[in-house]
Amino acid sequence: MEHLRLAQPILDDDDLYSGYNEYPSAFSTKDLEQDEILQQALRTSYGRRPVLTSKPGTAMRLGTATGYREGGVARPMTAVRGAGYTSASSQRQFDPLNQAVKLPATPQLETKREDSPEEKIRKLERKITELIEESCLASSRGEQRLALDKAKDASGKERSLIRMQEQAGLSETHNLDLTFSVLFNLANQYANNEMYSEALNTYQVITKNRMFNNANRLKVNMGNIYLKLGQFNRALKMYRMALDQVPSIHKDLRLKIMHNIGILFVKMGQFSDAIPSFEYIMQEKPDFATGLHMILCYYALGEKDKMKRAFQLLLECPLNIEDDEKYNATTDDPASNLILEVIKNDSLRKLERGMRQEAERSILTAAKLISPVIEDSFSAGYNWCVDAIKGSNHSSLASDLEINKAVMYLKQKEFSQAVDTLRAFEKKESKVASAAATNLAFIHFLQGDITQAEKYGEMARQADSYNAAAFVNLGNCSLARNDVEKAKELFACALDSDTSCVEALYNLGLVNKQLGLYEDALECFLKLQAIVRHHPQVLYHVAHLYELLGDVDQATEWYLQLLGIVPTDPGVLHKMAEMYDHDGDKQQAYQYHYDSFRYYPSNLEVLDWLGSYFIEHQVAEKALGYFERAALMQPNDVKWQLMAASCHRRSGNYHQALQAYKDIHARFPENIECLKFLIRLCSDLGLKEATEYALELKKAEKAKEVRERIGSSRPGSLRSGSGRSSRGGLNSPLSDSPQLSAGTRSSPPVPPQVSRLHKLALLEANESYSPTNLHRDVDASYSDPLGPLAERPRTSAGRKPPGQVEDEFGDEELGDDLLPE
Repeated sequence: MEHLRLAQPILDDDDLYSGYNEYPSAFSTKDLEQDEILQQALRTSYGRRPVLTSKPGTAMRLGTATGYREGGVARPMTAVRGAGYTSASSQRQFDPLNQAVKLPATPQLETKREDSPEEKIRKLERKITELIEESCLASSRGEQRLALDKAKDASGKERSLIRMQEQAGLSETHNLDLTFSVLFNLANQYANNEMYSEALNTYQVITKNRMFNNANRLKVNMGNIYLKLGQFNRALKMYRMALDQVPSIHKDLRLKIMHNIGILFVKMGQFSDAIPSFEYIMQEKPDFATGLHMILCYYALGEKDKMKRAFQLLLECPLNIEDDEKYNATTDDPASNLILEVIKNDSLRKLERGMRQEAERSILTAAKLISPVIEDSFSAGYNWCVDAIKGSNHSSLASDLEINKAVMYLKQKEFSQAVDTLRAFEKKESKVASAAATNLAFIHFLQGDITQAEKYGEMARQADSYNAAAFVNLGNCSLARNDVEKAKELFACALDSDTSCVEALYNLGLVNKQLGLYEDALECFLKLQAIVRHHPQVLYHVAHLYELLGDVDQATEWYLQLLGIVPTDPGVLHKMAEMYDHDGDKQQAYQYHYDSFRYYPSNLEVLDWLGSYFIEHQVAEKALGYFERAALMQPNDVKWQLMAASCHRRSGNYHQALQAYKDIHARFPENIECLKFLIRLCSDLGLKEATEYALELKKAEKAKEVRERIGSSRPGSLRSGSGRSSRGGLNSPLSDSPQLSAGTRSSPPVPPQVSRLHKLALLEANESYSPTNLHRDVDASYSDPLGPLAERPRTSAGRKPPGQVEDEFGDEELGDDLLPE
């Protein structure tokens, strides 16, 4: 019984066939993730391209013996052997997926070849696009030369691109838009660099190519270039050709081209031909610039009625700008007020302000132009324009026009009417009253009435505390009263109100310069130079201030900049000459002195320097012309005539020198220097007049001593220990000079303030003469034409040769004492 087993009862719920399918199947999808062989196969075949084989036949699709084989054994389609259970299964491993059969390897996906022609073409196109962008950006920055170089580089690469496409057989894939961009940018950069012929050639290449759409519109650019070149007929032809190519739907472009045509007719003087273009624009889309140009054409033709009608059309032009009141803070909301503060000076606000200023400028310019001619009188014409403006949307401009009326009265020198016109604004609104008071203050300042000028200047300041012009006028009045400190404060207040007020900045620089504050003055003028570029007066003050500060290099640089703007200014040339003369560069000093003389030959200082320069270089013939010119300018100054006569003597023209000294003696009989030179020449030439001149010299010296004695005995006169004459100075260094008195034989010291000419004159006449010493030489450059005294022959008349004169005692004095220079 122990070996008996009781049978388990069979339940109805049990499945008789359960468990038959509980084995891992190769085709079960739920075990695929755990199947290592399948996962390995999937990993090794990832990314491979499947093998392209022919379409399997019916036997292959059905898995018959002619289809799949396993180890060379046919696999009949049976339930057991088809799953791999064969009698030969012991000889090989179980391989349900037939992985033992080595199929041909699947090639990897082909990667892009970087050296392929297509890839090279795409890279080159990107490089060309980048060069075009860089060229445009450089042009926007003002670097026109760099922009042109980039444009040329892009053009060269674009030609290389075309050759590359032709070699690769891809010409049909060429990008025409890229070629158009390259050529168009190149033409623009040529035009910006003023290479107009190259730009025209490039534009012609574009317009002649019919493959470019709308290329004929570029003839507008060609017309602009011809206009710059002054070829108006060609420019007109280009504009008309471009106008024909623009369709009617592009209305704005057509109006702009017509405006160019009208301007071109104006430049050609054909005003009647220009009017139709402007009238058409005013009918289609009126604007202020076109209206002003139409009024100019009517003014040139003298059409009074049409000028009035055109002015009314100008006033009717829409401004398309909202009221400025929206920028005023009307609420207590801090956020809203902050937003208003931000948008007050944003780009849109600046654009609106510019449009308003353009409209006001056009209206006021037209009114100023036509007011004197549209009516019988000047006042009637202005009144008509003022009434027309008051009845338009620009009524605020009426007051400005009335103030301009007063300015026109000033230009016509009708001061009383100008003052009456301006006084009518005293009780009007603040800004208008301030402008009128400013003009009144300026008028009274020009008339020299400082009290009234201050009165109206104060009225202008009270009417508008931010009126910089009022502070400038008050500062000028204080400066006229020599109150320099107060003037400085007022000019500073003007700059606080308006930092761009150039008048206040200029006057403040002058005041600081007058006070000796050279650093502050230099700062003012450098700021002014940044605002008003290359203004001659500003450049001069900057250079002069550097000179006062001792910075010679900077002063020279700024003076050279000034000469670049005004190369014919004799004062600047003279200043440069003085600076080079101070540095010891005589050659440059002479060049600038000579240039100054060429542009202004009446400067005595320049004539003095040039004459002395040639005297020092022993070229008396060239110095003669300068001294003669100075003598003509100052005929009553004896020094110029003495120097001219000395030039004759130095150059060996003794007879001319003698005649010149005689003429000087006739005009100035008491001049001691002239008498000395006459004695010298007469003695050298053996003339008997030497004794007469010696007696006259003695009388002149005695008279001079008497005058000096009388002058020294007068109350309040000064007697100098060195014997310097009280009447001697820079203008008279020779006459009445104590260094030239009798008995003085040594060369006297030359005062430092005496100029070059005065030094030469003192050296010229430093040798004294007396009745017993008649012929001592006073010129080291003089040489006796007869040679040494021992070799001189006697004359046929028994007269002693020149250089040997008997005095009243019968003794002989030899002229052998020469003054070394």
